Amino acid sequence: MSETASSGSRWAGYLLGFSLGGFFDGILLHQILQWHHLLSAINSDDLRFQVAADGYFHAFMYVVAAAGLWMLWRSWRGGGAVSGVRLTAALLLGFGAWHVLDSLLSHWLLGIHRIRMDSAIPLFWDLLWFVVFGLVPILLGWWTGSRPTGGSAERPSVVAAVLATLVTVGAGTQALQQPRDSEFTTVLFAPGTAPGAALEAMSKVGSRLVWSDPSGELLVIETDAGAWASTLYGHGAILVSGAGLPAGCFDYLRV
Repeated sequence: MSETASSGSRWAGYLLGFSLGGFFDGILLHQILQWHHLLSAINSDDLRFQVAADGYFHAFMYVVAAAGLWMLWRSWRGGGAVSGVRLTAALLLGFGAWHVLDSLLSHWLLGIHRIRMDSAIPLFWDLLWFVVFGLVPILLGWWTGSRPTGGSAERPSVVAAVLATLVTVGAGTQALQQPRDSEFTTVLFAPGTAPGAALEAMSKVGSRLVWSDPSGELLVIETDAGAWASTLYGHGAILVSGAGLPAGCFDYLRV
């Protein structure tokens, strides 16, 4: 196996681990715990702005994950796949790198959000996340990748590659899911959309208005059974929860 091919396989692991770190944060912190939005410290009263930022954050993670999966597939096709141990090490390094980068940029340098926006001591939660999900995975990845192995441990592992693919696809799919106990769909229309136009589009898909922000561009609607909310993309919507692209914590928005 050439060094270039092996490097490509490791980079696939780095990208997949990085995207998994983003999905992990988005699913746990944005969707389940709802401790912050991506840009919670910026224009926090503008719900429309927060929803859009969260949705596009997840869209970016899908791009990174797709690039990692493509590189992993190419490395296997080209005979440059690394062993399961090396791939695991690369995944851990990528996962930890996301959290270190997020902490340094988002929490401390740019200050666009903190782990817990409602905490009286936000630095505690920032440091906890930085160590547990940033430094620890990086140290584990470094240790796993640097320790001597031999024999079967150095041979490319189909199981490891398949598991890495399934975990990444599963995390991305979960980020797209609408909450099972939700009967509503959240829709974000393009800036400048007239309230009348948004309501007209809503009526065309057989839905009823449940809530709207003051701009009239962010709506929560109840859709009839069998109706396809995704058709709202053809009527000026730029984000539709549960419609596929992009979703993230948009699907879990509490209003």
